[in-house]
Amino acid sequence: MGYGPHCSAKMRSLRVGVLFMTFTCHLSLSQTTTGIPKESELNDNITVFTRILDGLLDGYDNRLRPGLGEKVTEIKTNIFVTSFGPVSDTEMEYTIDVFFRQSWKDERLCFKGPMEMLPLNNLLASNIWTPDTFFLNGKKSIAHNMTTPNKLLRLKDDGTLLYTMRLTISAECPMQLEDFPMDTHACPLKFGSYAYPISEVVYKWTKGPGMSVVVAEEGSRLNQYHLIGHTVGTEDISTSRGQYTVMMAHFYLKRKIGYFVIQTYMPCFMTVILSQVSFWLNRESVPARTVFGVTTVLTMTTLSISARNSLPKVAYATAMDWFIAVCYAFVFSALIEFATVNYFTKRSWAWDGKKALEAQQPKVKKRPTGTHQKAQQCLFVWS
Repeated sequence: MGYGPHCSAKMRSLRVGVLFMTFTCHLSLSQTTTGIPKESELNDNITVFTRILDGLLDGYDNRLRPGLGEKVTEIKTNIFVTSFGPVSDTEMEYTIDVFFRQSWKDERLCFKGPMEMLPLNNLLASNIWTPDTFFLNGKKSIAHNMTTPNKLLRLKDDGTLLYTMRLTISAECPMQLEDFPMDTHACPLKFGSYAYPISEVVYKWTKGPGMSVVVAEEGSRLNQYHLIGHTVGTEDISTSRGQYTVMMAHFYLKRKIGYFVIQTYMPCFMTVILSQVSFWLNRESVPARTVFGVTTVLTMTTLSISARNSLPKVAYATAMDWFIAVCYAFVFSALIEFATVNYFTKRSWAWDGKKALEAQQPKVKKRPTGTHQKAQQCLFVWS
């Protein structure tokens, strides 16, 4: 009887603990059940998407473009440049690594389902119609396939497709090198449809001309150029097969002059100064002045050849050619000046020696010749 109140207090605390643990377990089980979808639900979603894809491709002809015979197919494009460069002056080409995005609407692929967009495998791209885009000024293009083909395909419920590829493109870059090495260039990237004229397929920029081409902040891989900007545009060209839309992006490059200052300009300046040192030498120091003249001329010849090796064999003179020609003229004139001075110096020595020799020789009385000699002979006979 003395332990009754104490036992009842323990029983009450035990009941409270049991109720708290029961509530906690129930709460955790309810959260687990609602947070993770059931396996049956996952299987149902996969089944729905499989039926949607099978229904879309049933009777689909990927040889025919969307809206054939009814309307023009509009393809919206944009480019994200991940890497720009290198640029080859001798080949007049550049290399660019891009994510090339194309978007168009194919009403044959409209669907209704639990999702508004289906992320599809890149293998499905071979089963649907895709644009026949090609690069007009491309010399070589590579579609990356490591570790799988770098392609992305997404389908919206209204039939809009997004098709993205990673490409490395080597394209032509016409260069005018009259101002080399203070020159700037505009390297174009042109693309369009290979087979469809403007009456069937047209291209447009996705976000307008200002935002459709984006270059990554650290995307420039150039040692001799600065990528100072880019512009985009559209052009319609006419051929014998019809009129086609050509999309253009121009990348503007400005050459870095530091390399040429170190490798060409400074050596030329120093060679010209060295050639002028011969003017301070005695004109009678023939070996020293000859060494200065011949060495500087050969040095300028070597510099001019090495400066030309980094350029294509163009038929006109560049700004560096004119600079080297002027430096060569200064160096060569110093050698010609020495040869002229040496010639007249030796000639003056010979003239002075002849005069000295004539002054040292005694004067000899000349014998009569001609009529006077005959008269003397006649007088001698008569006498």
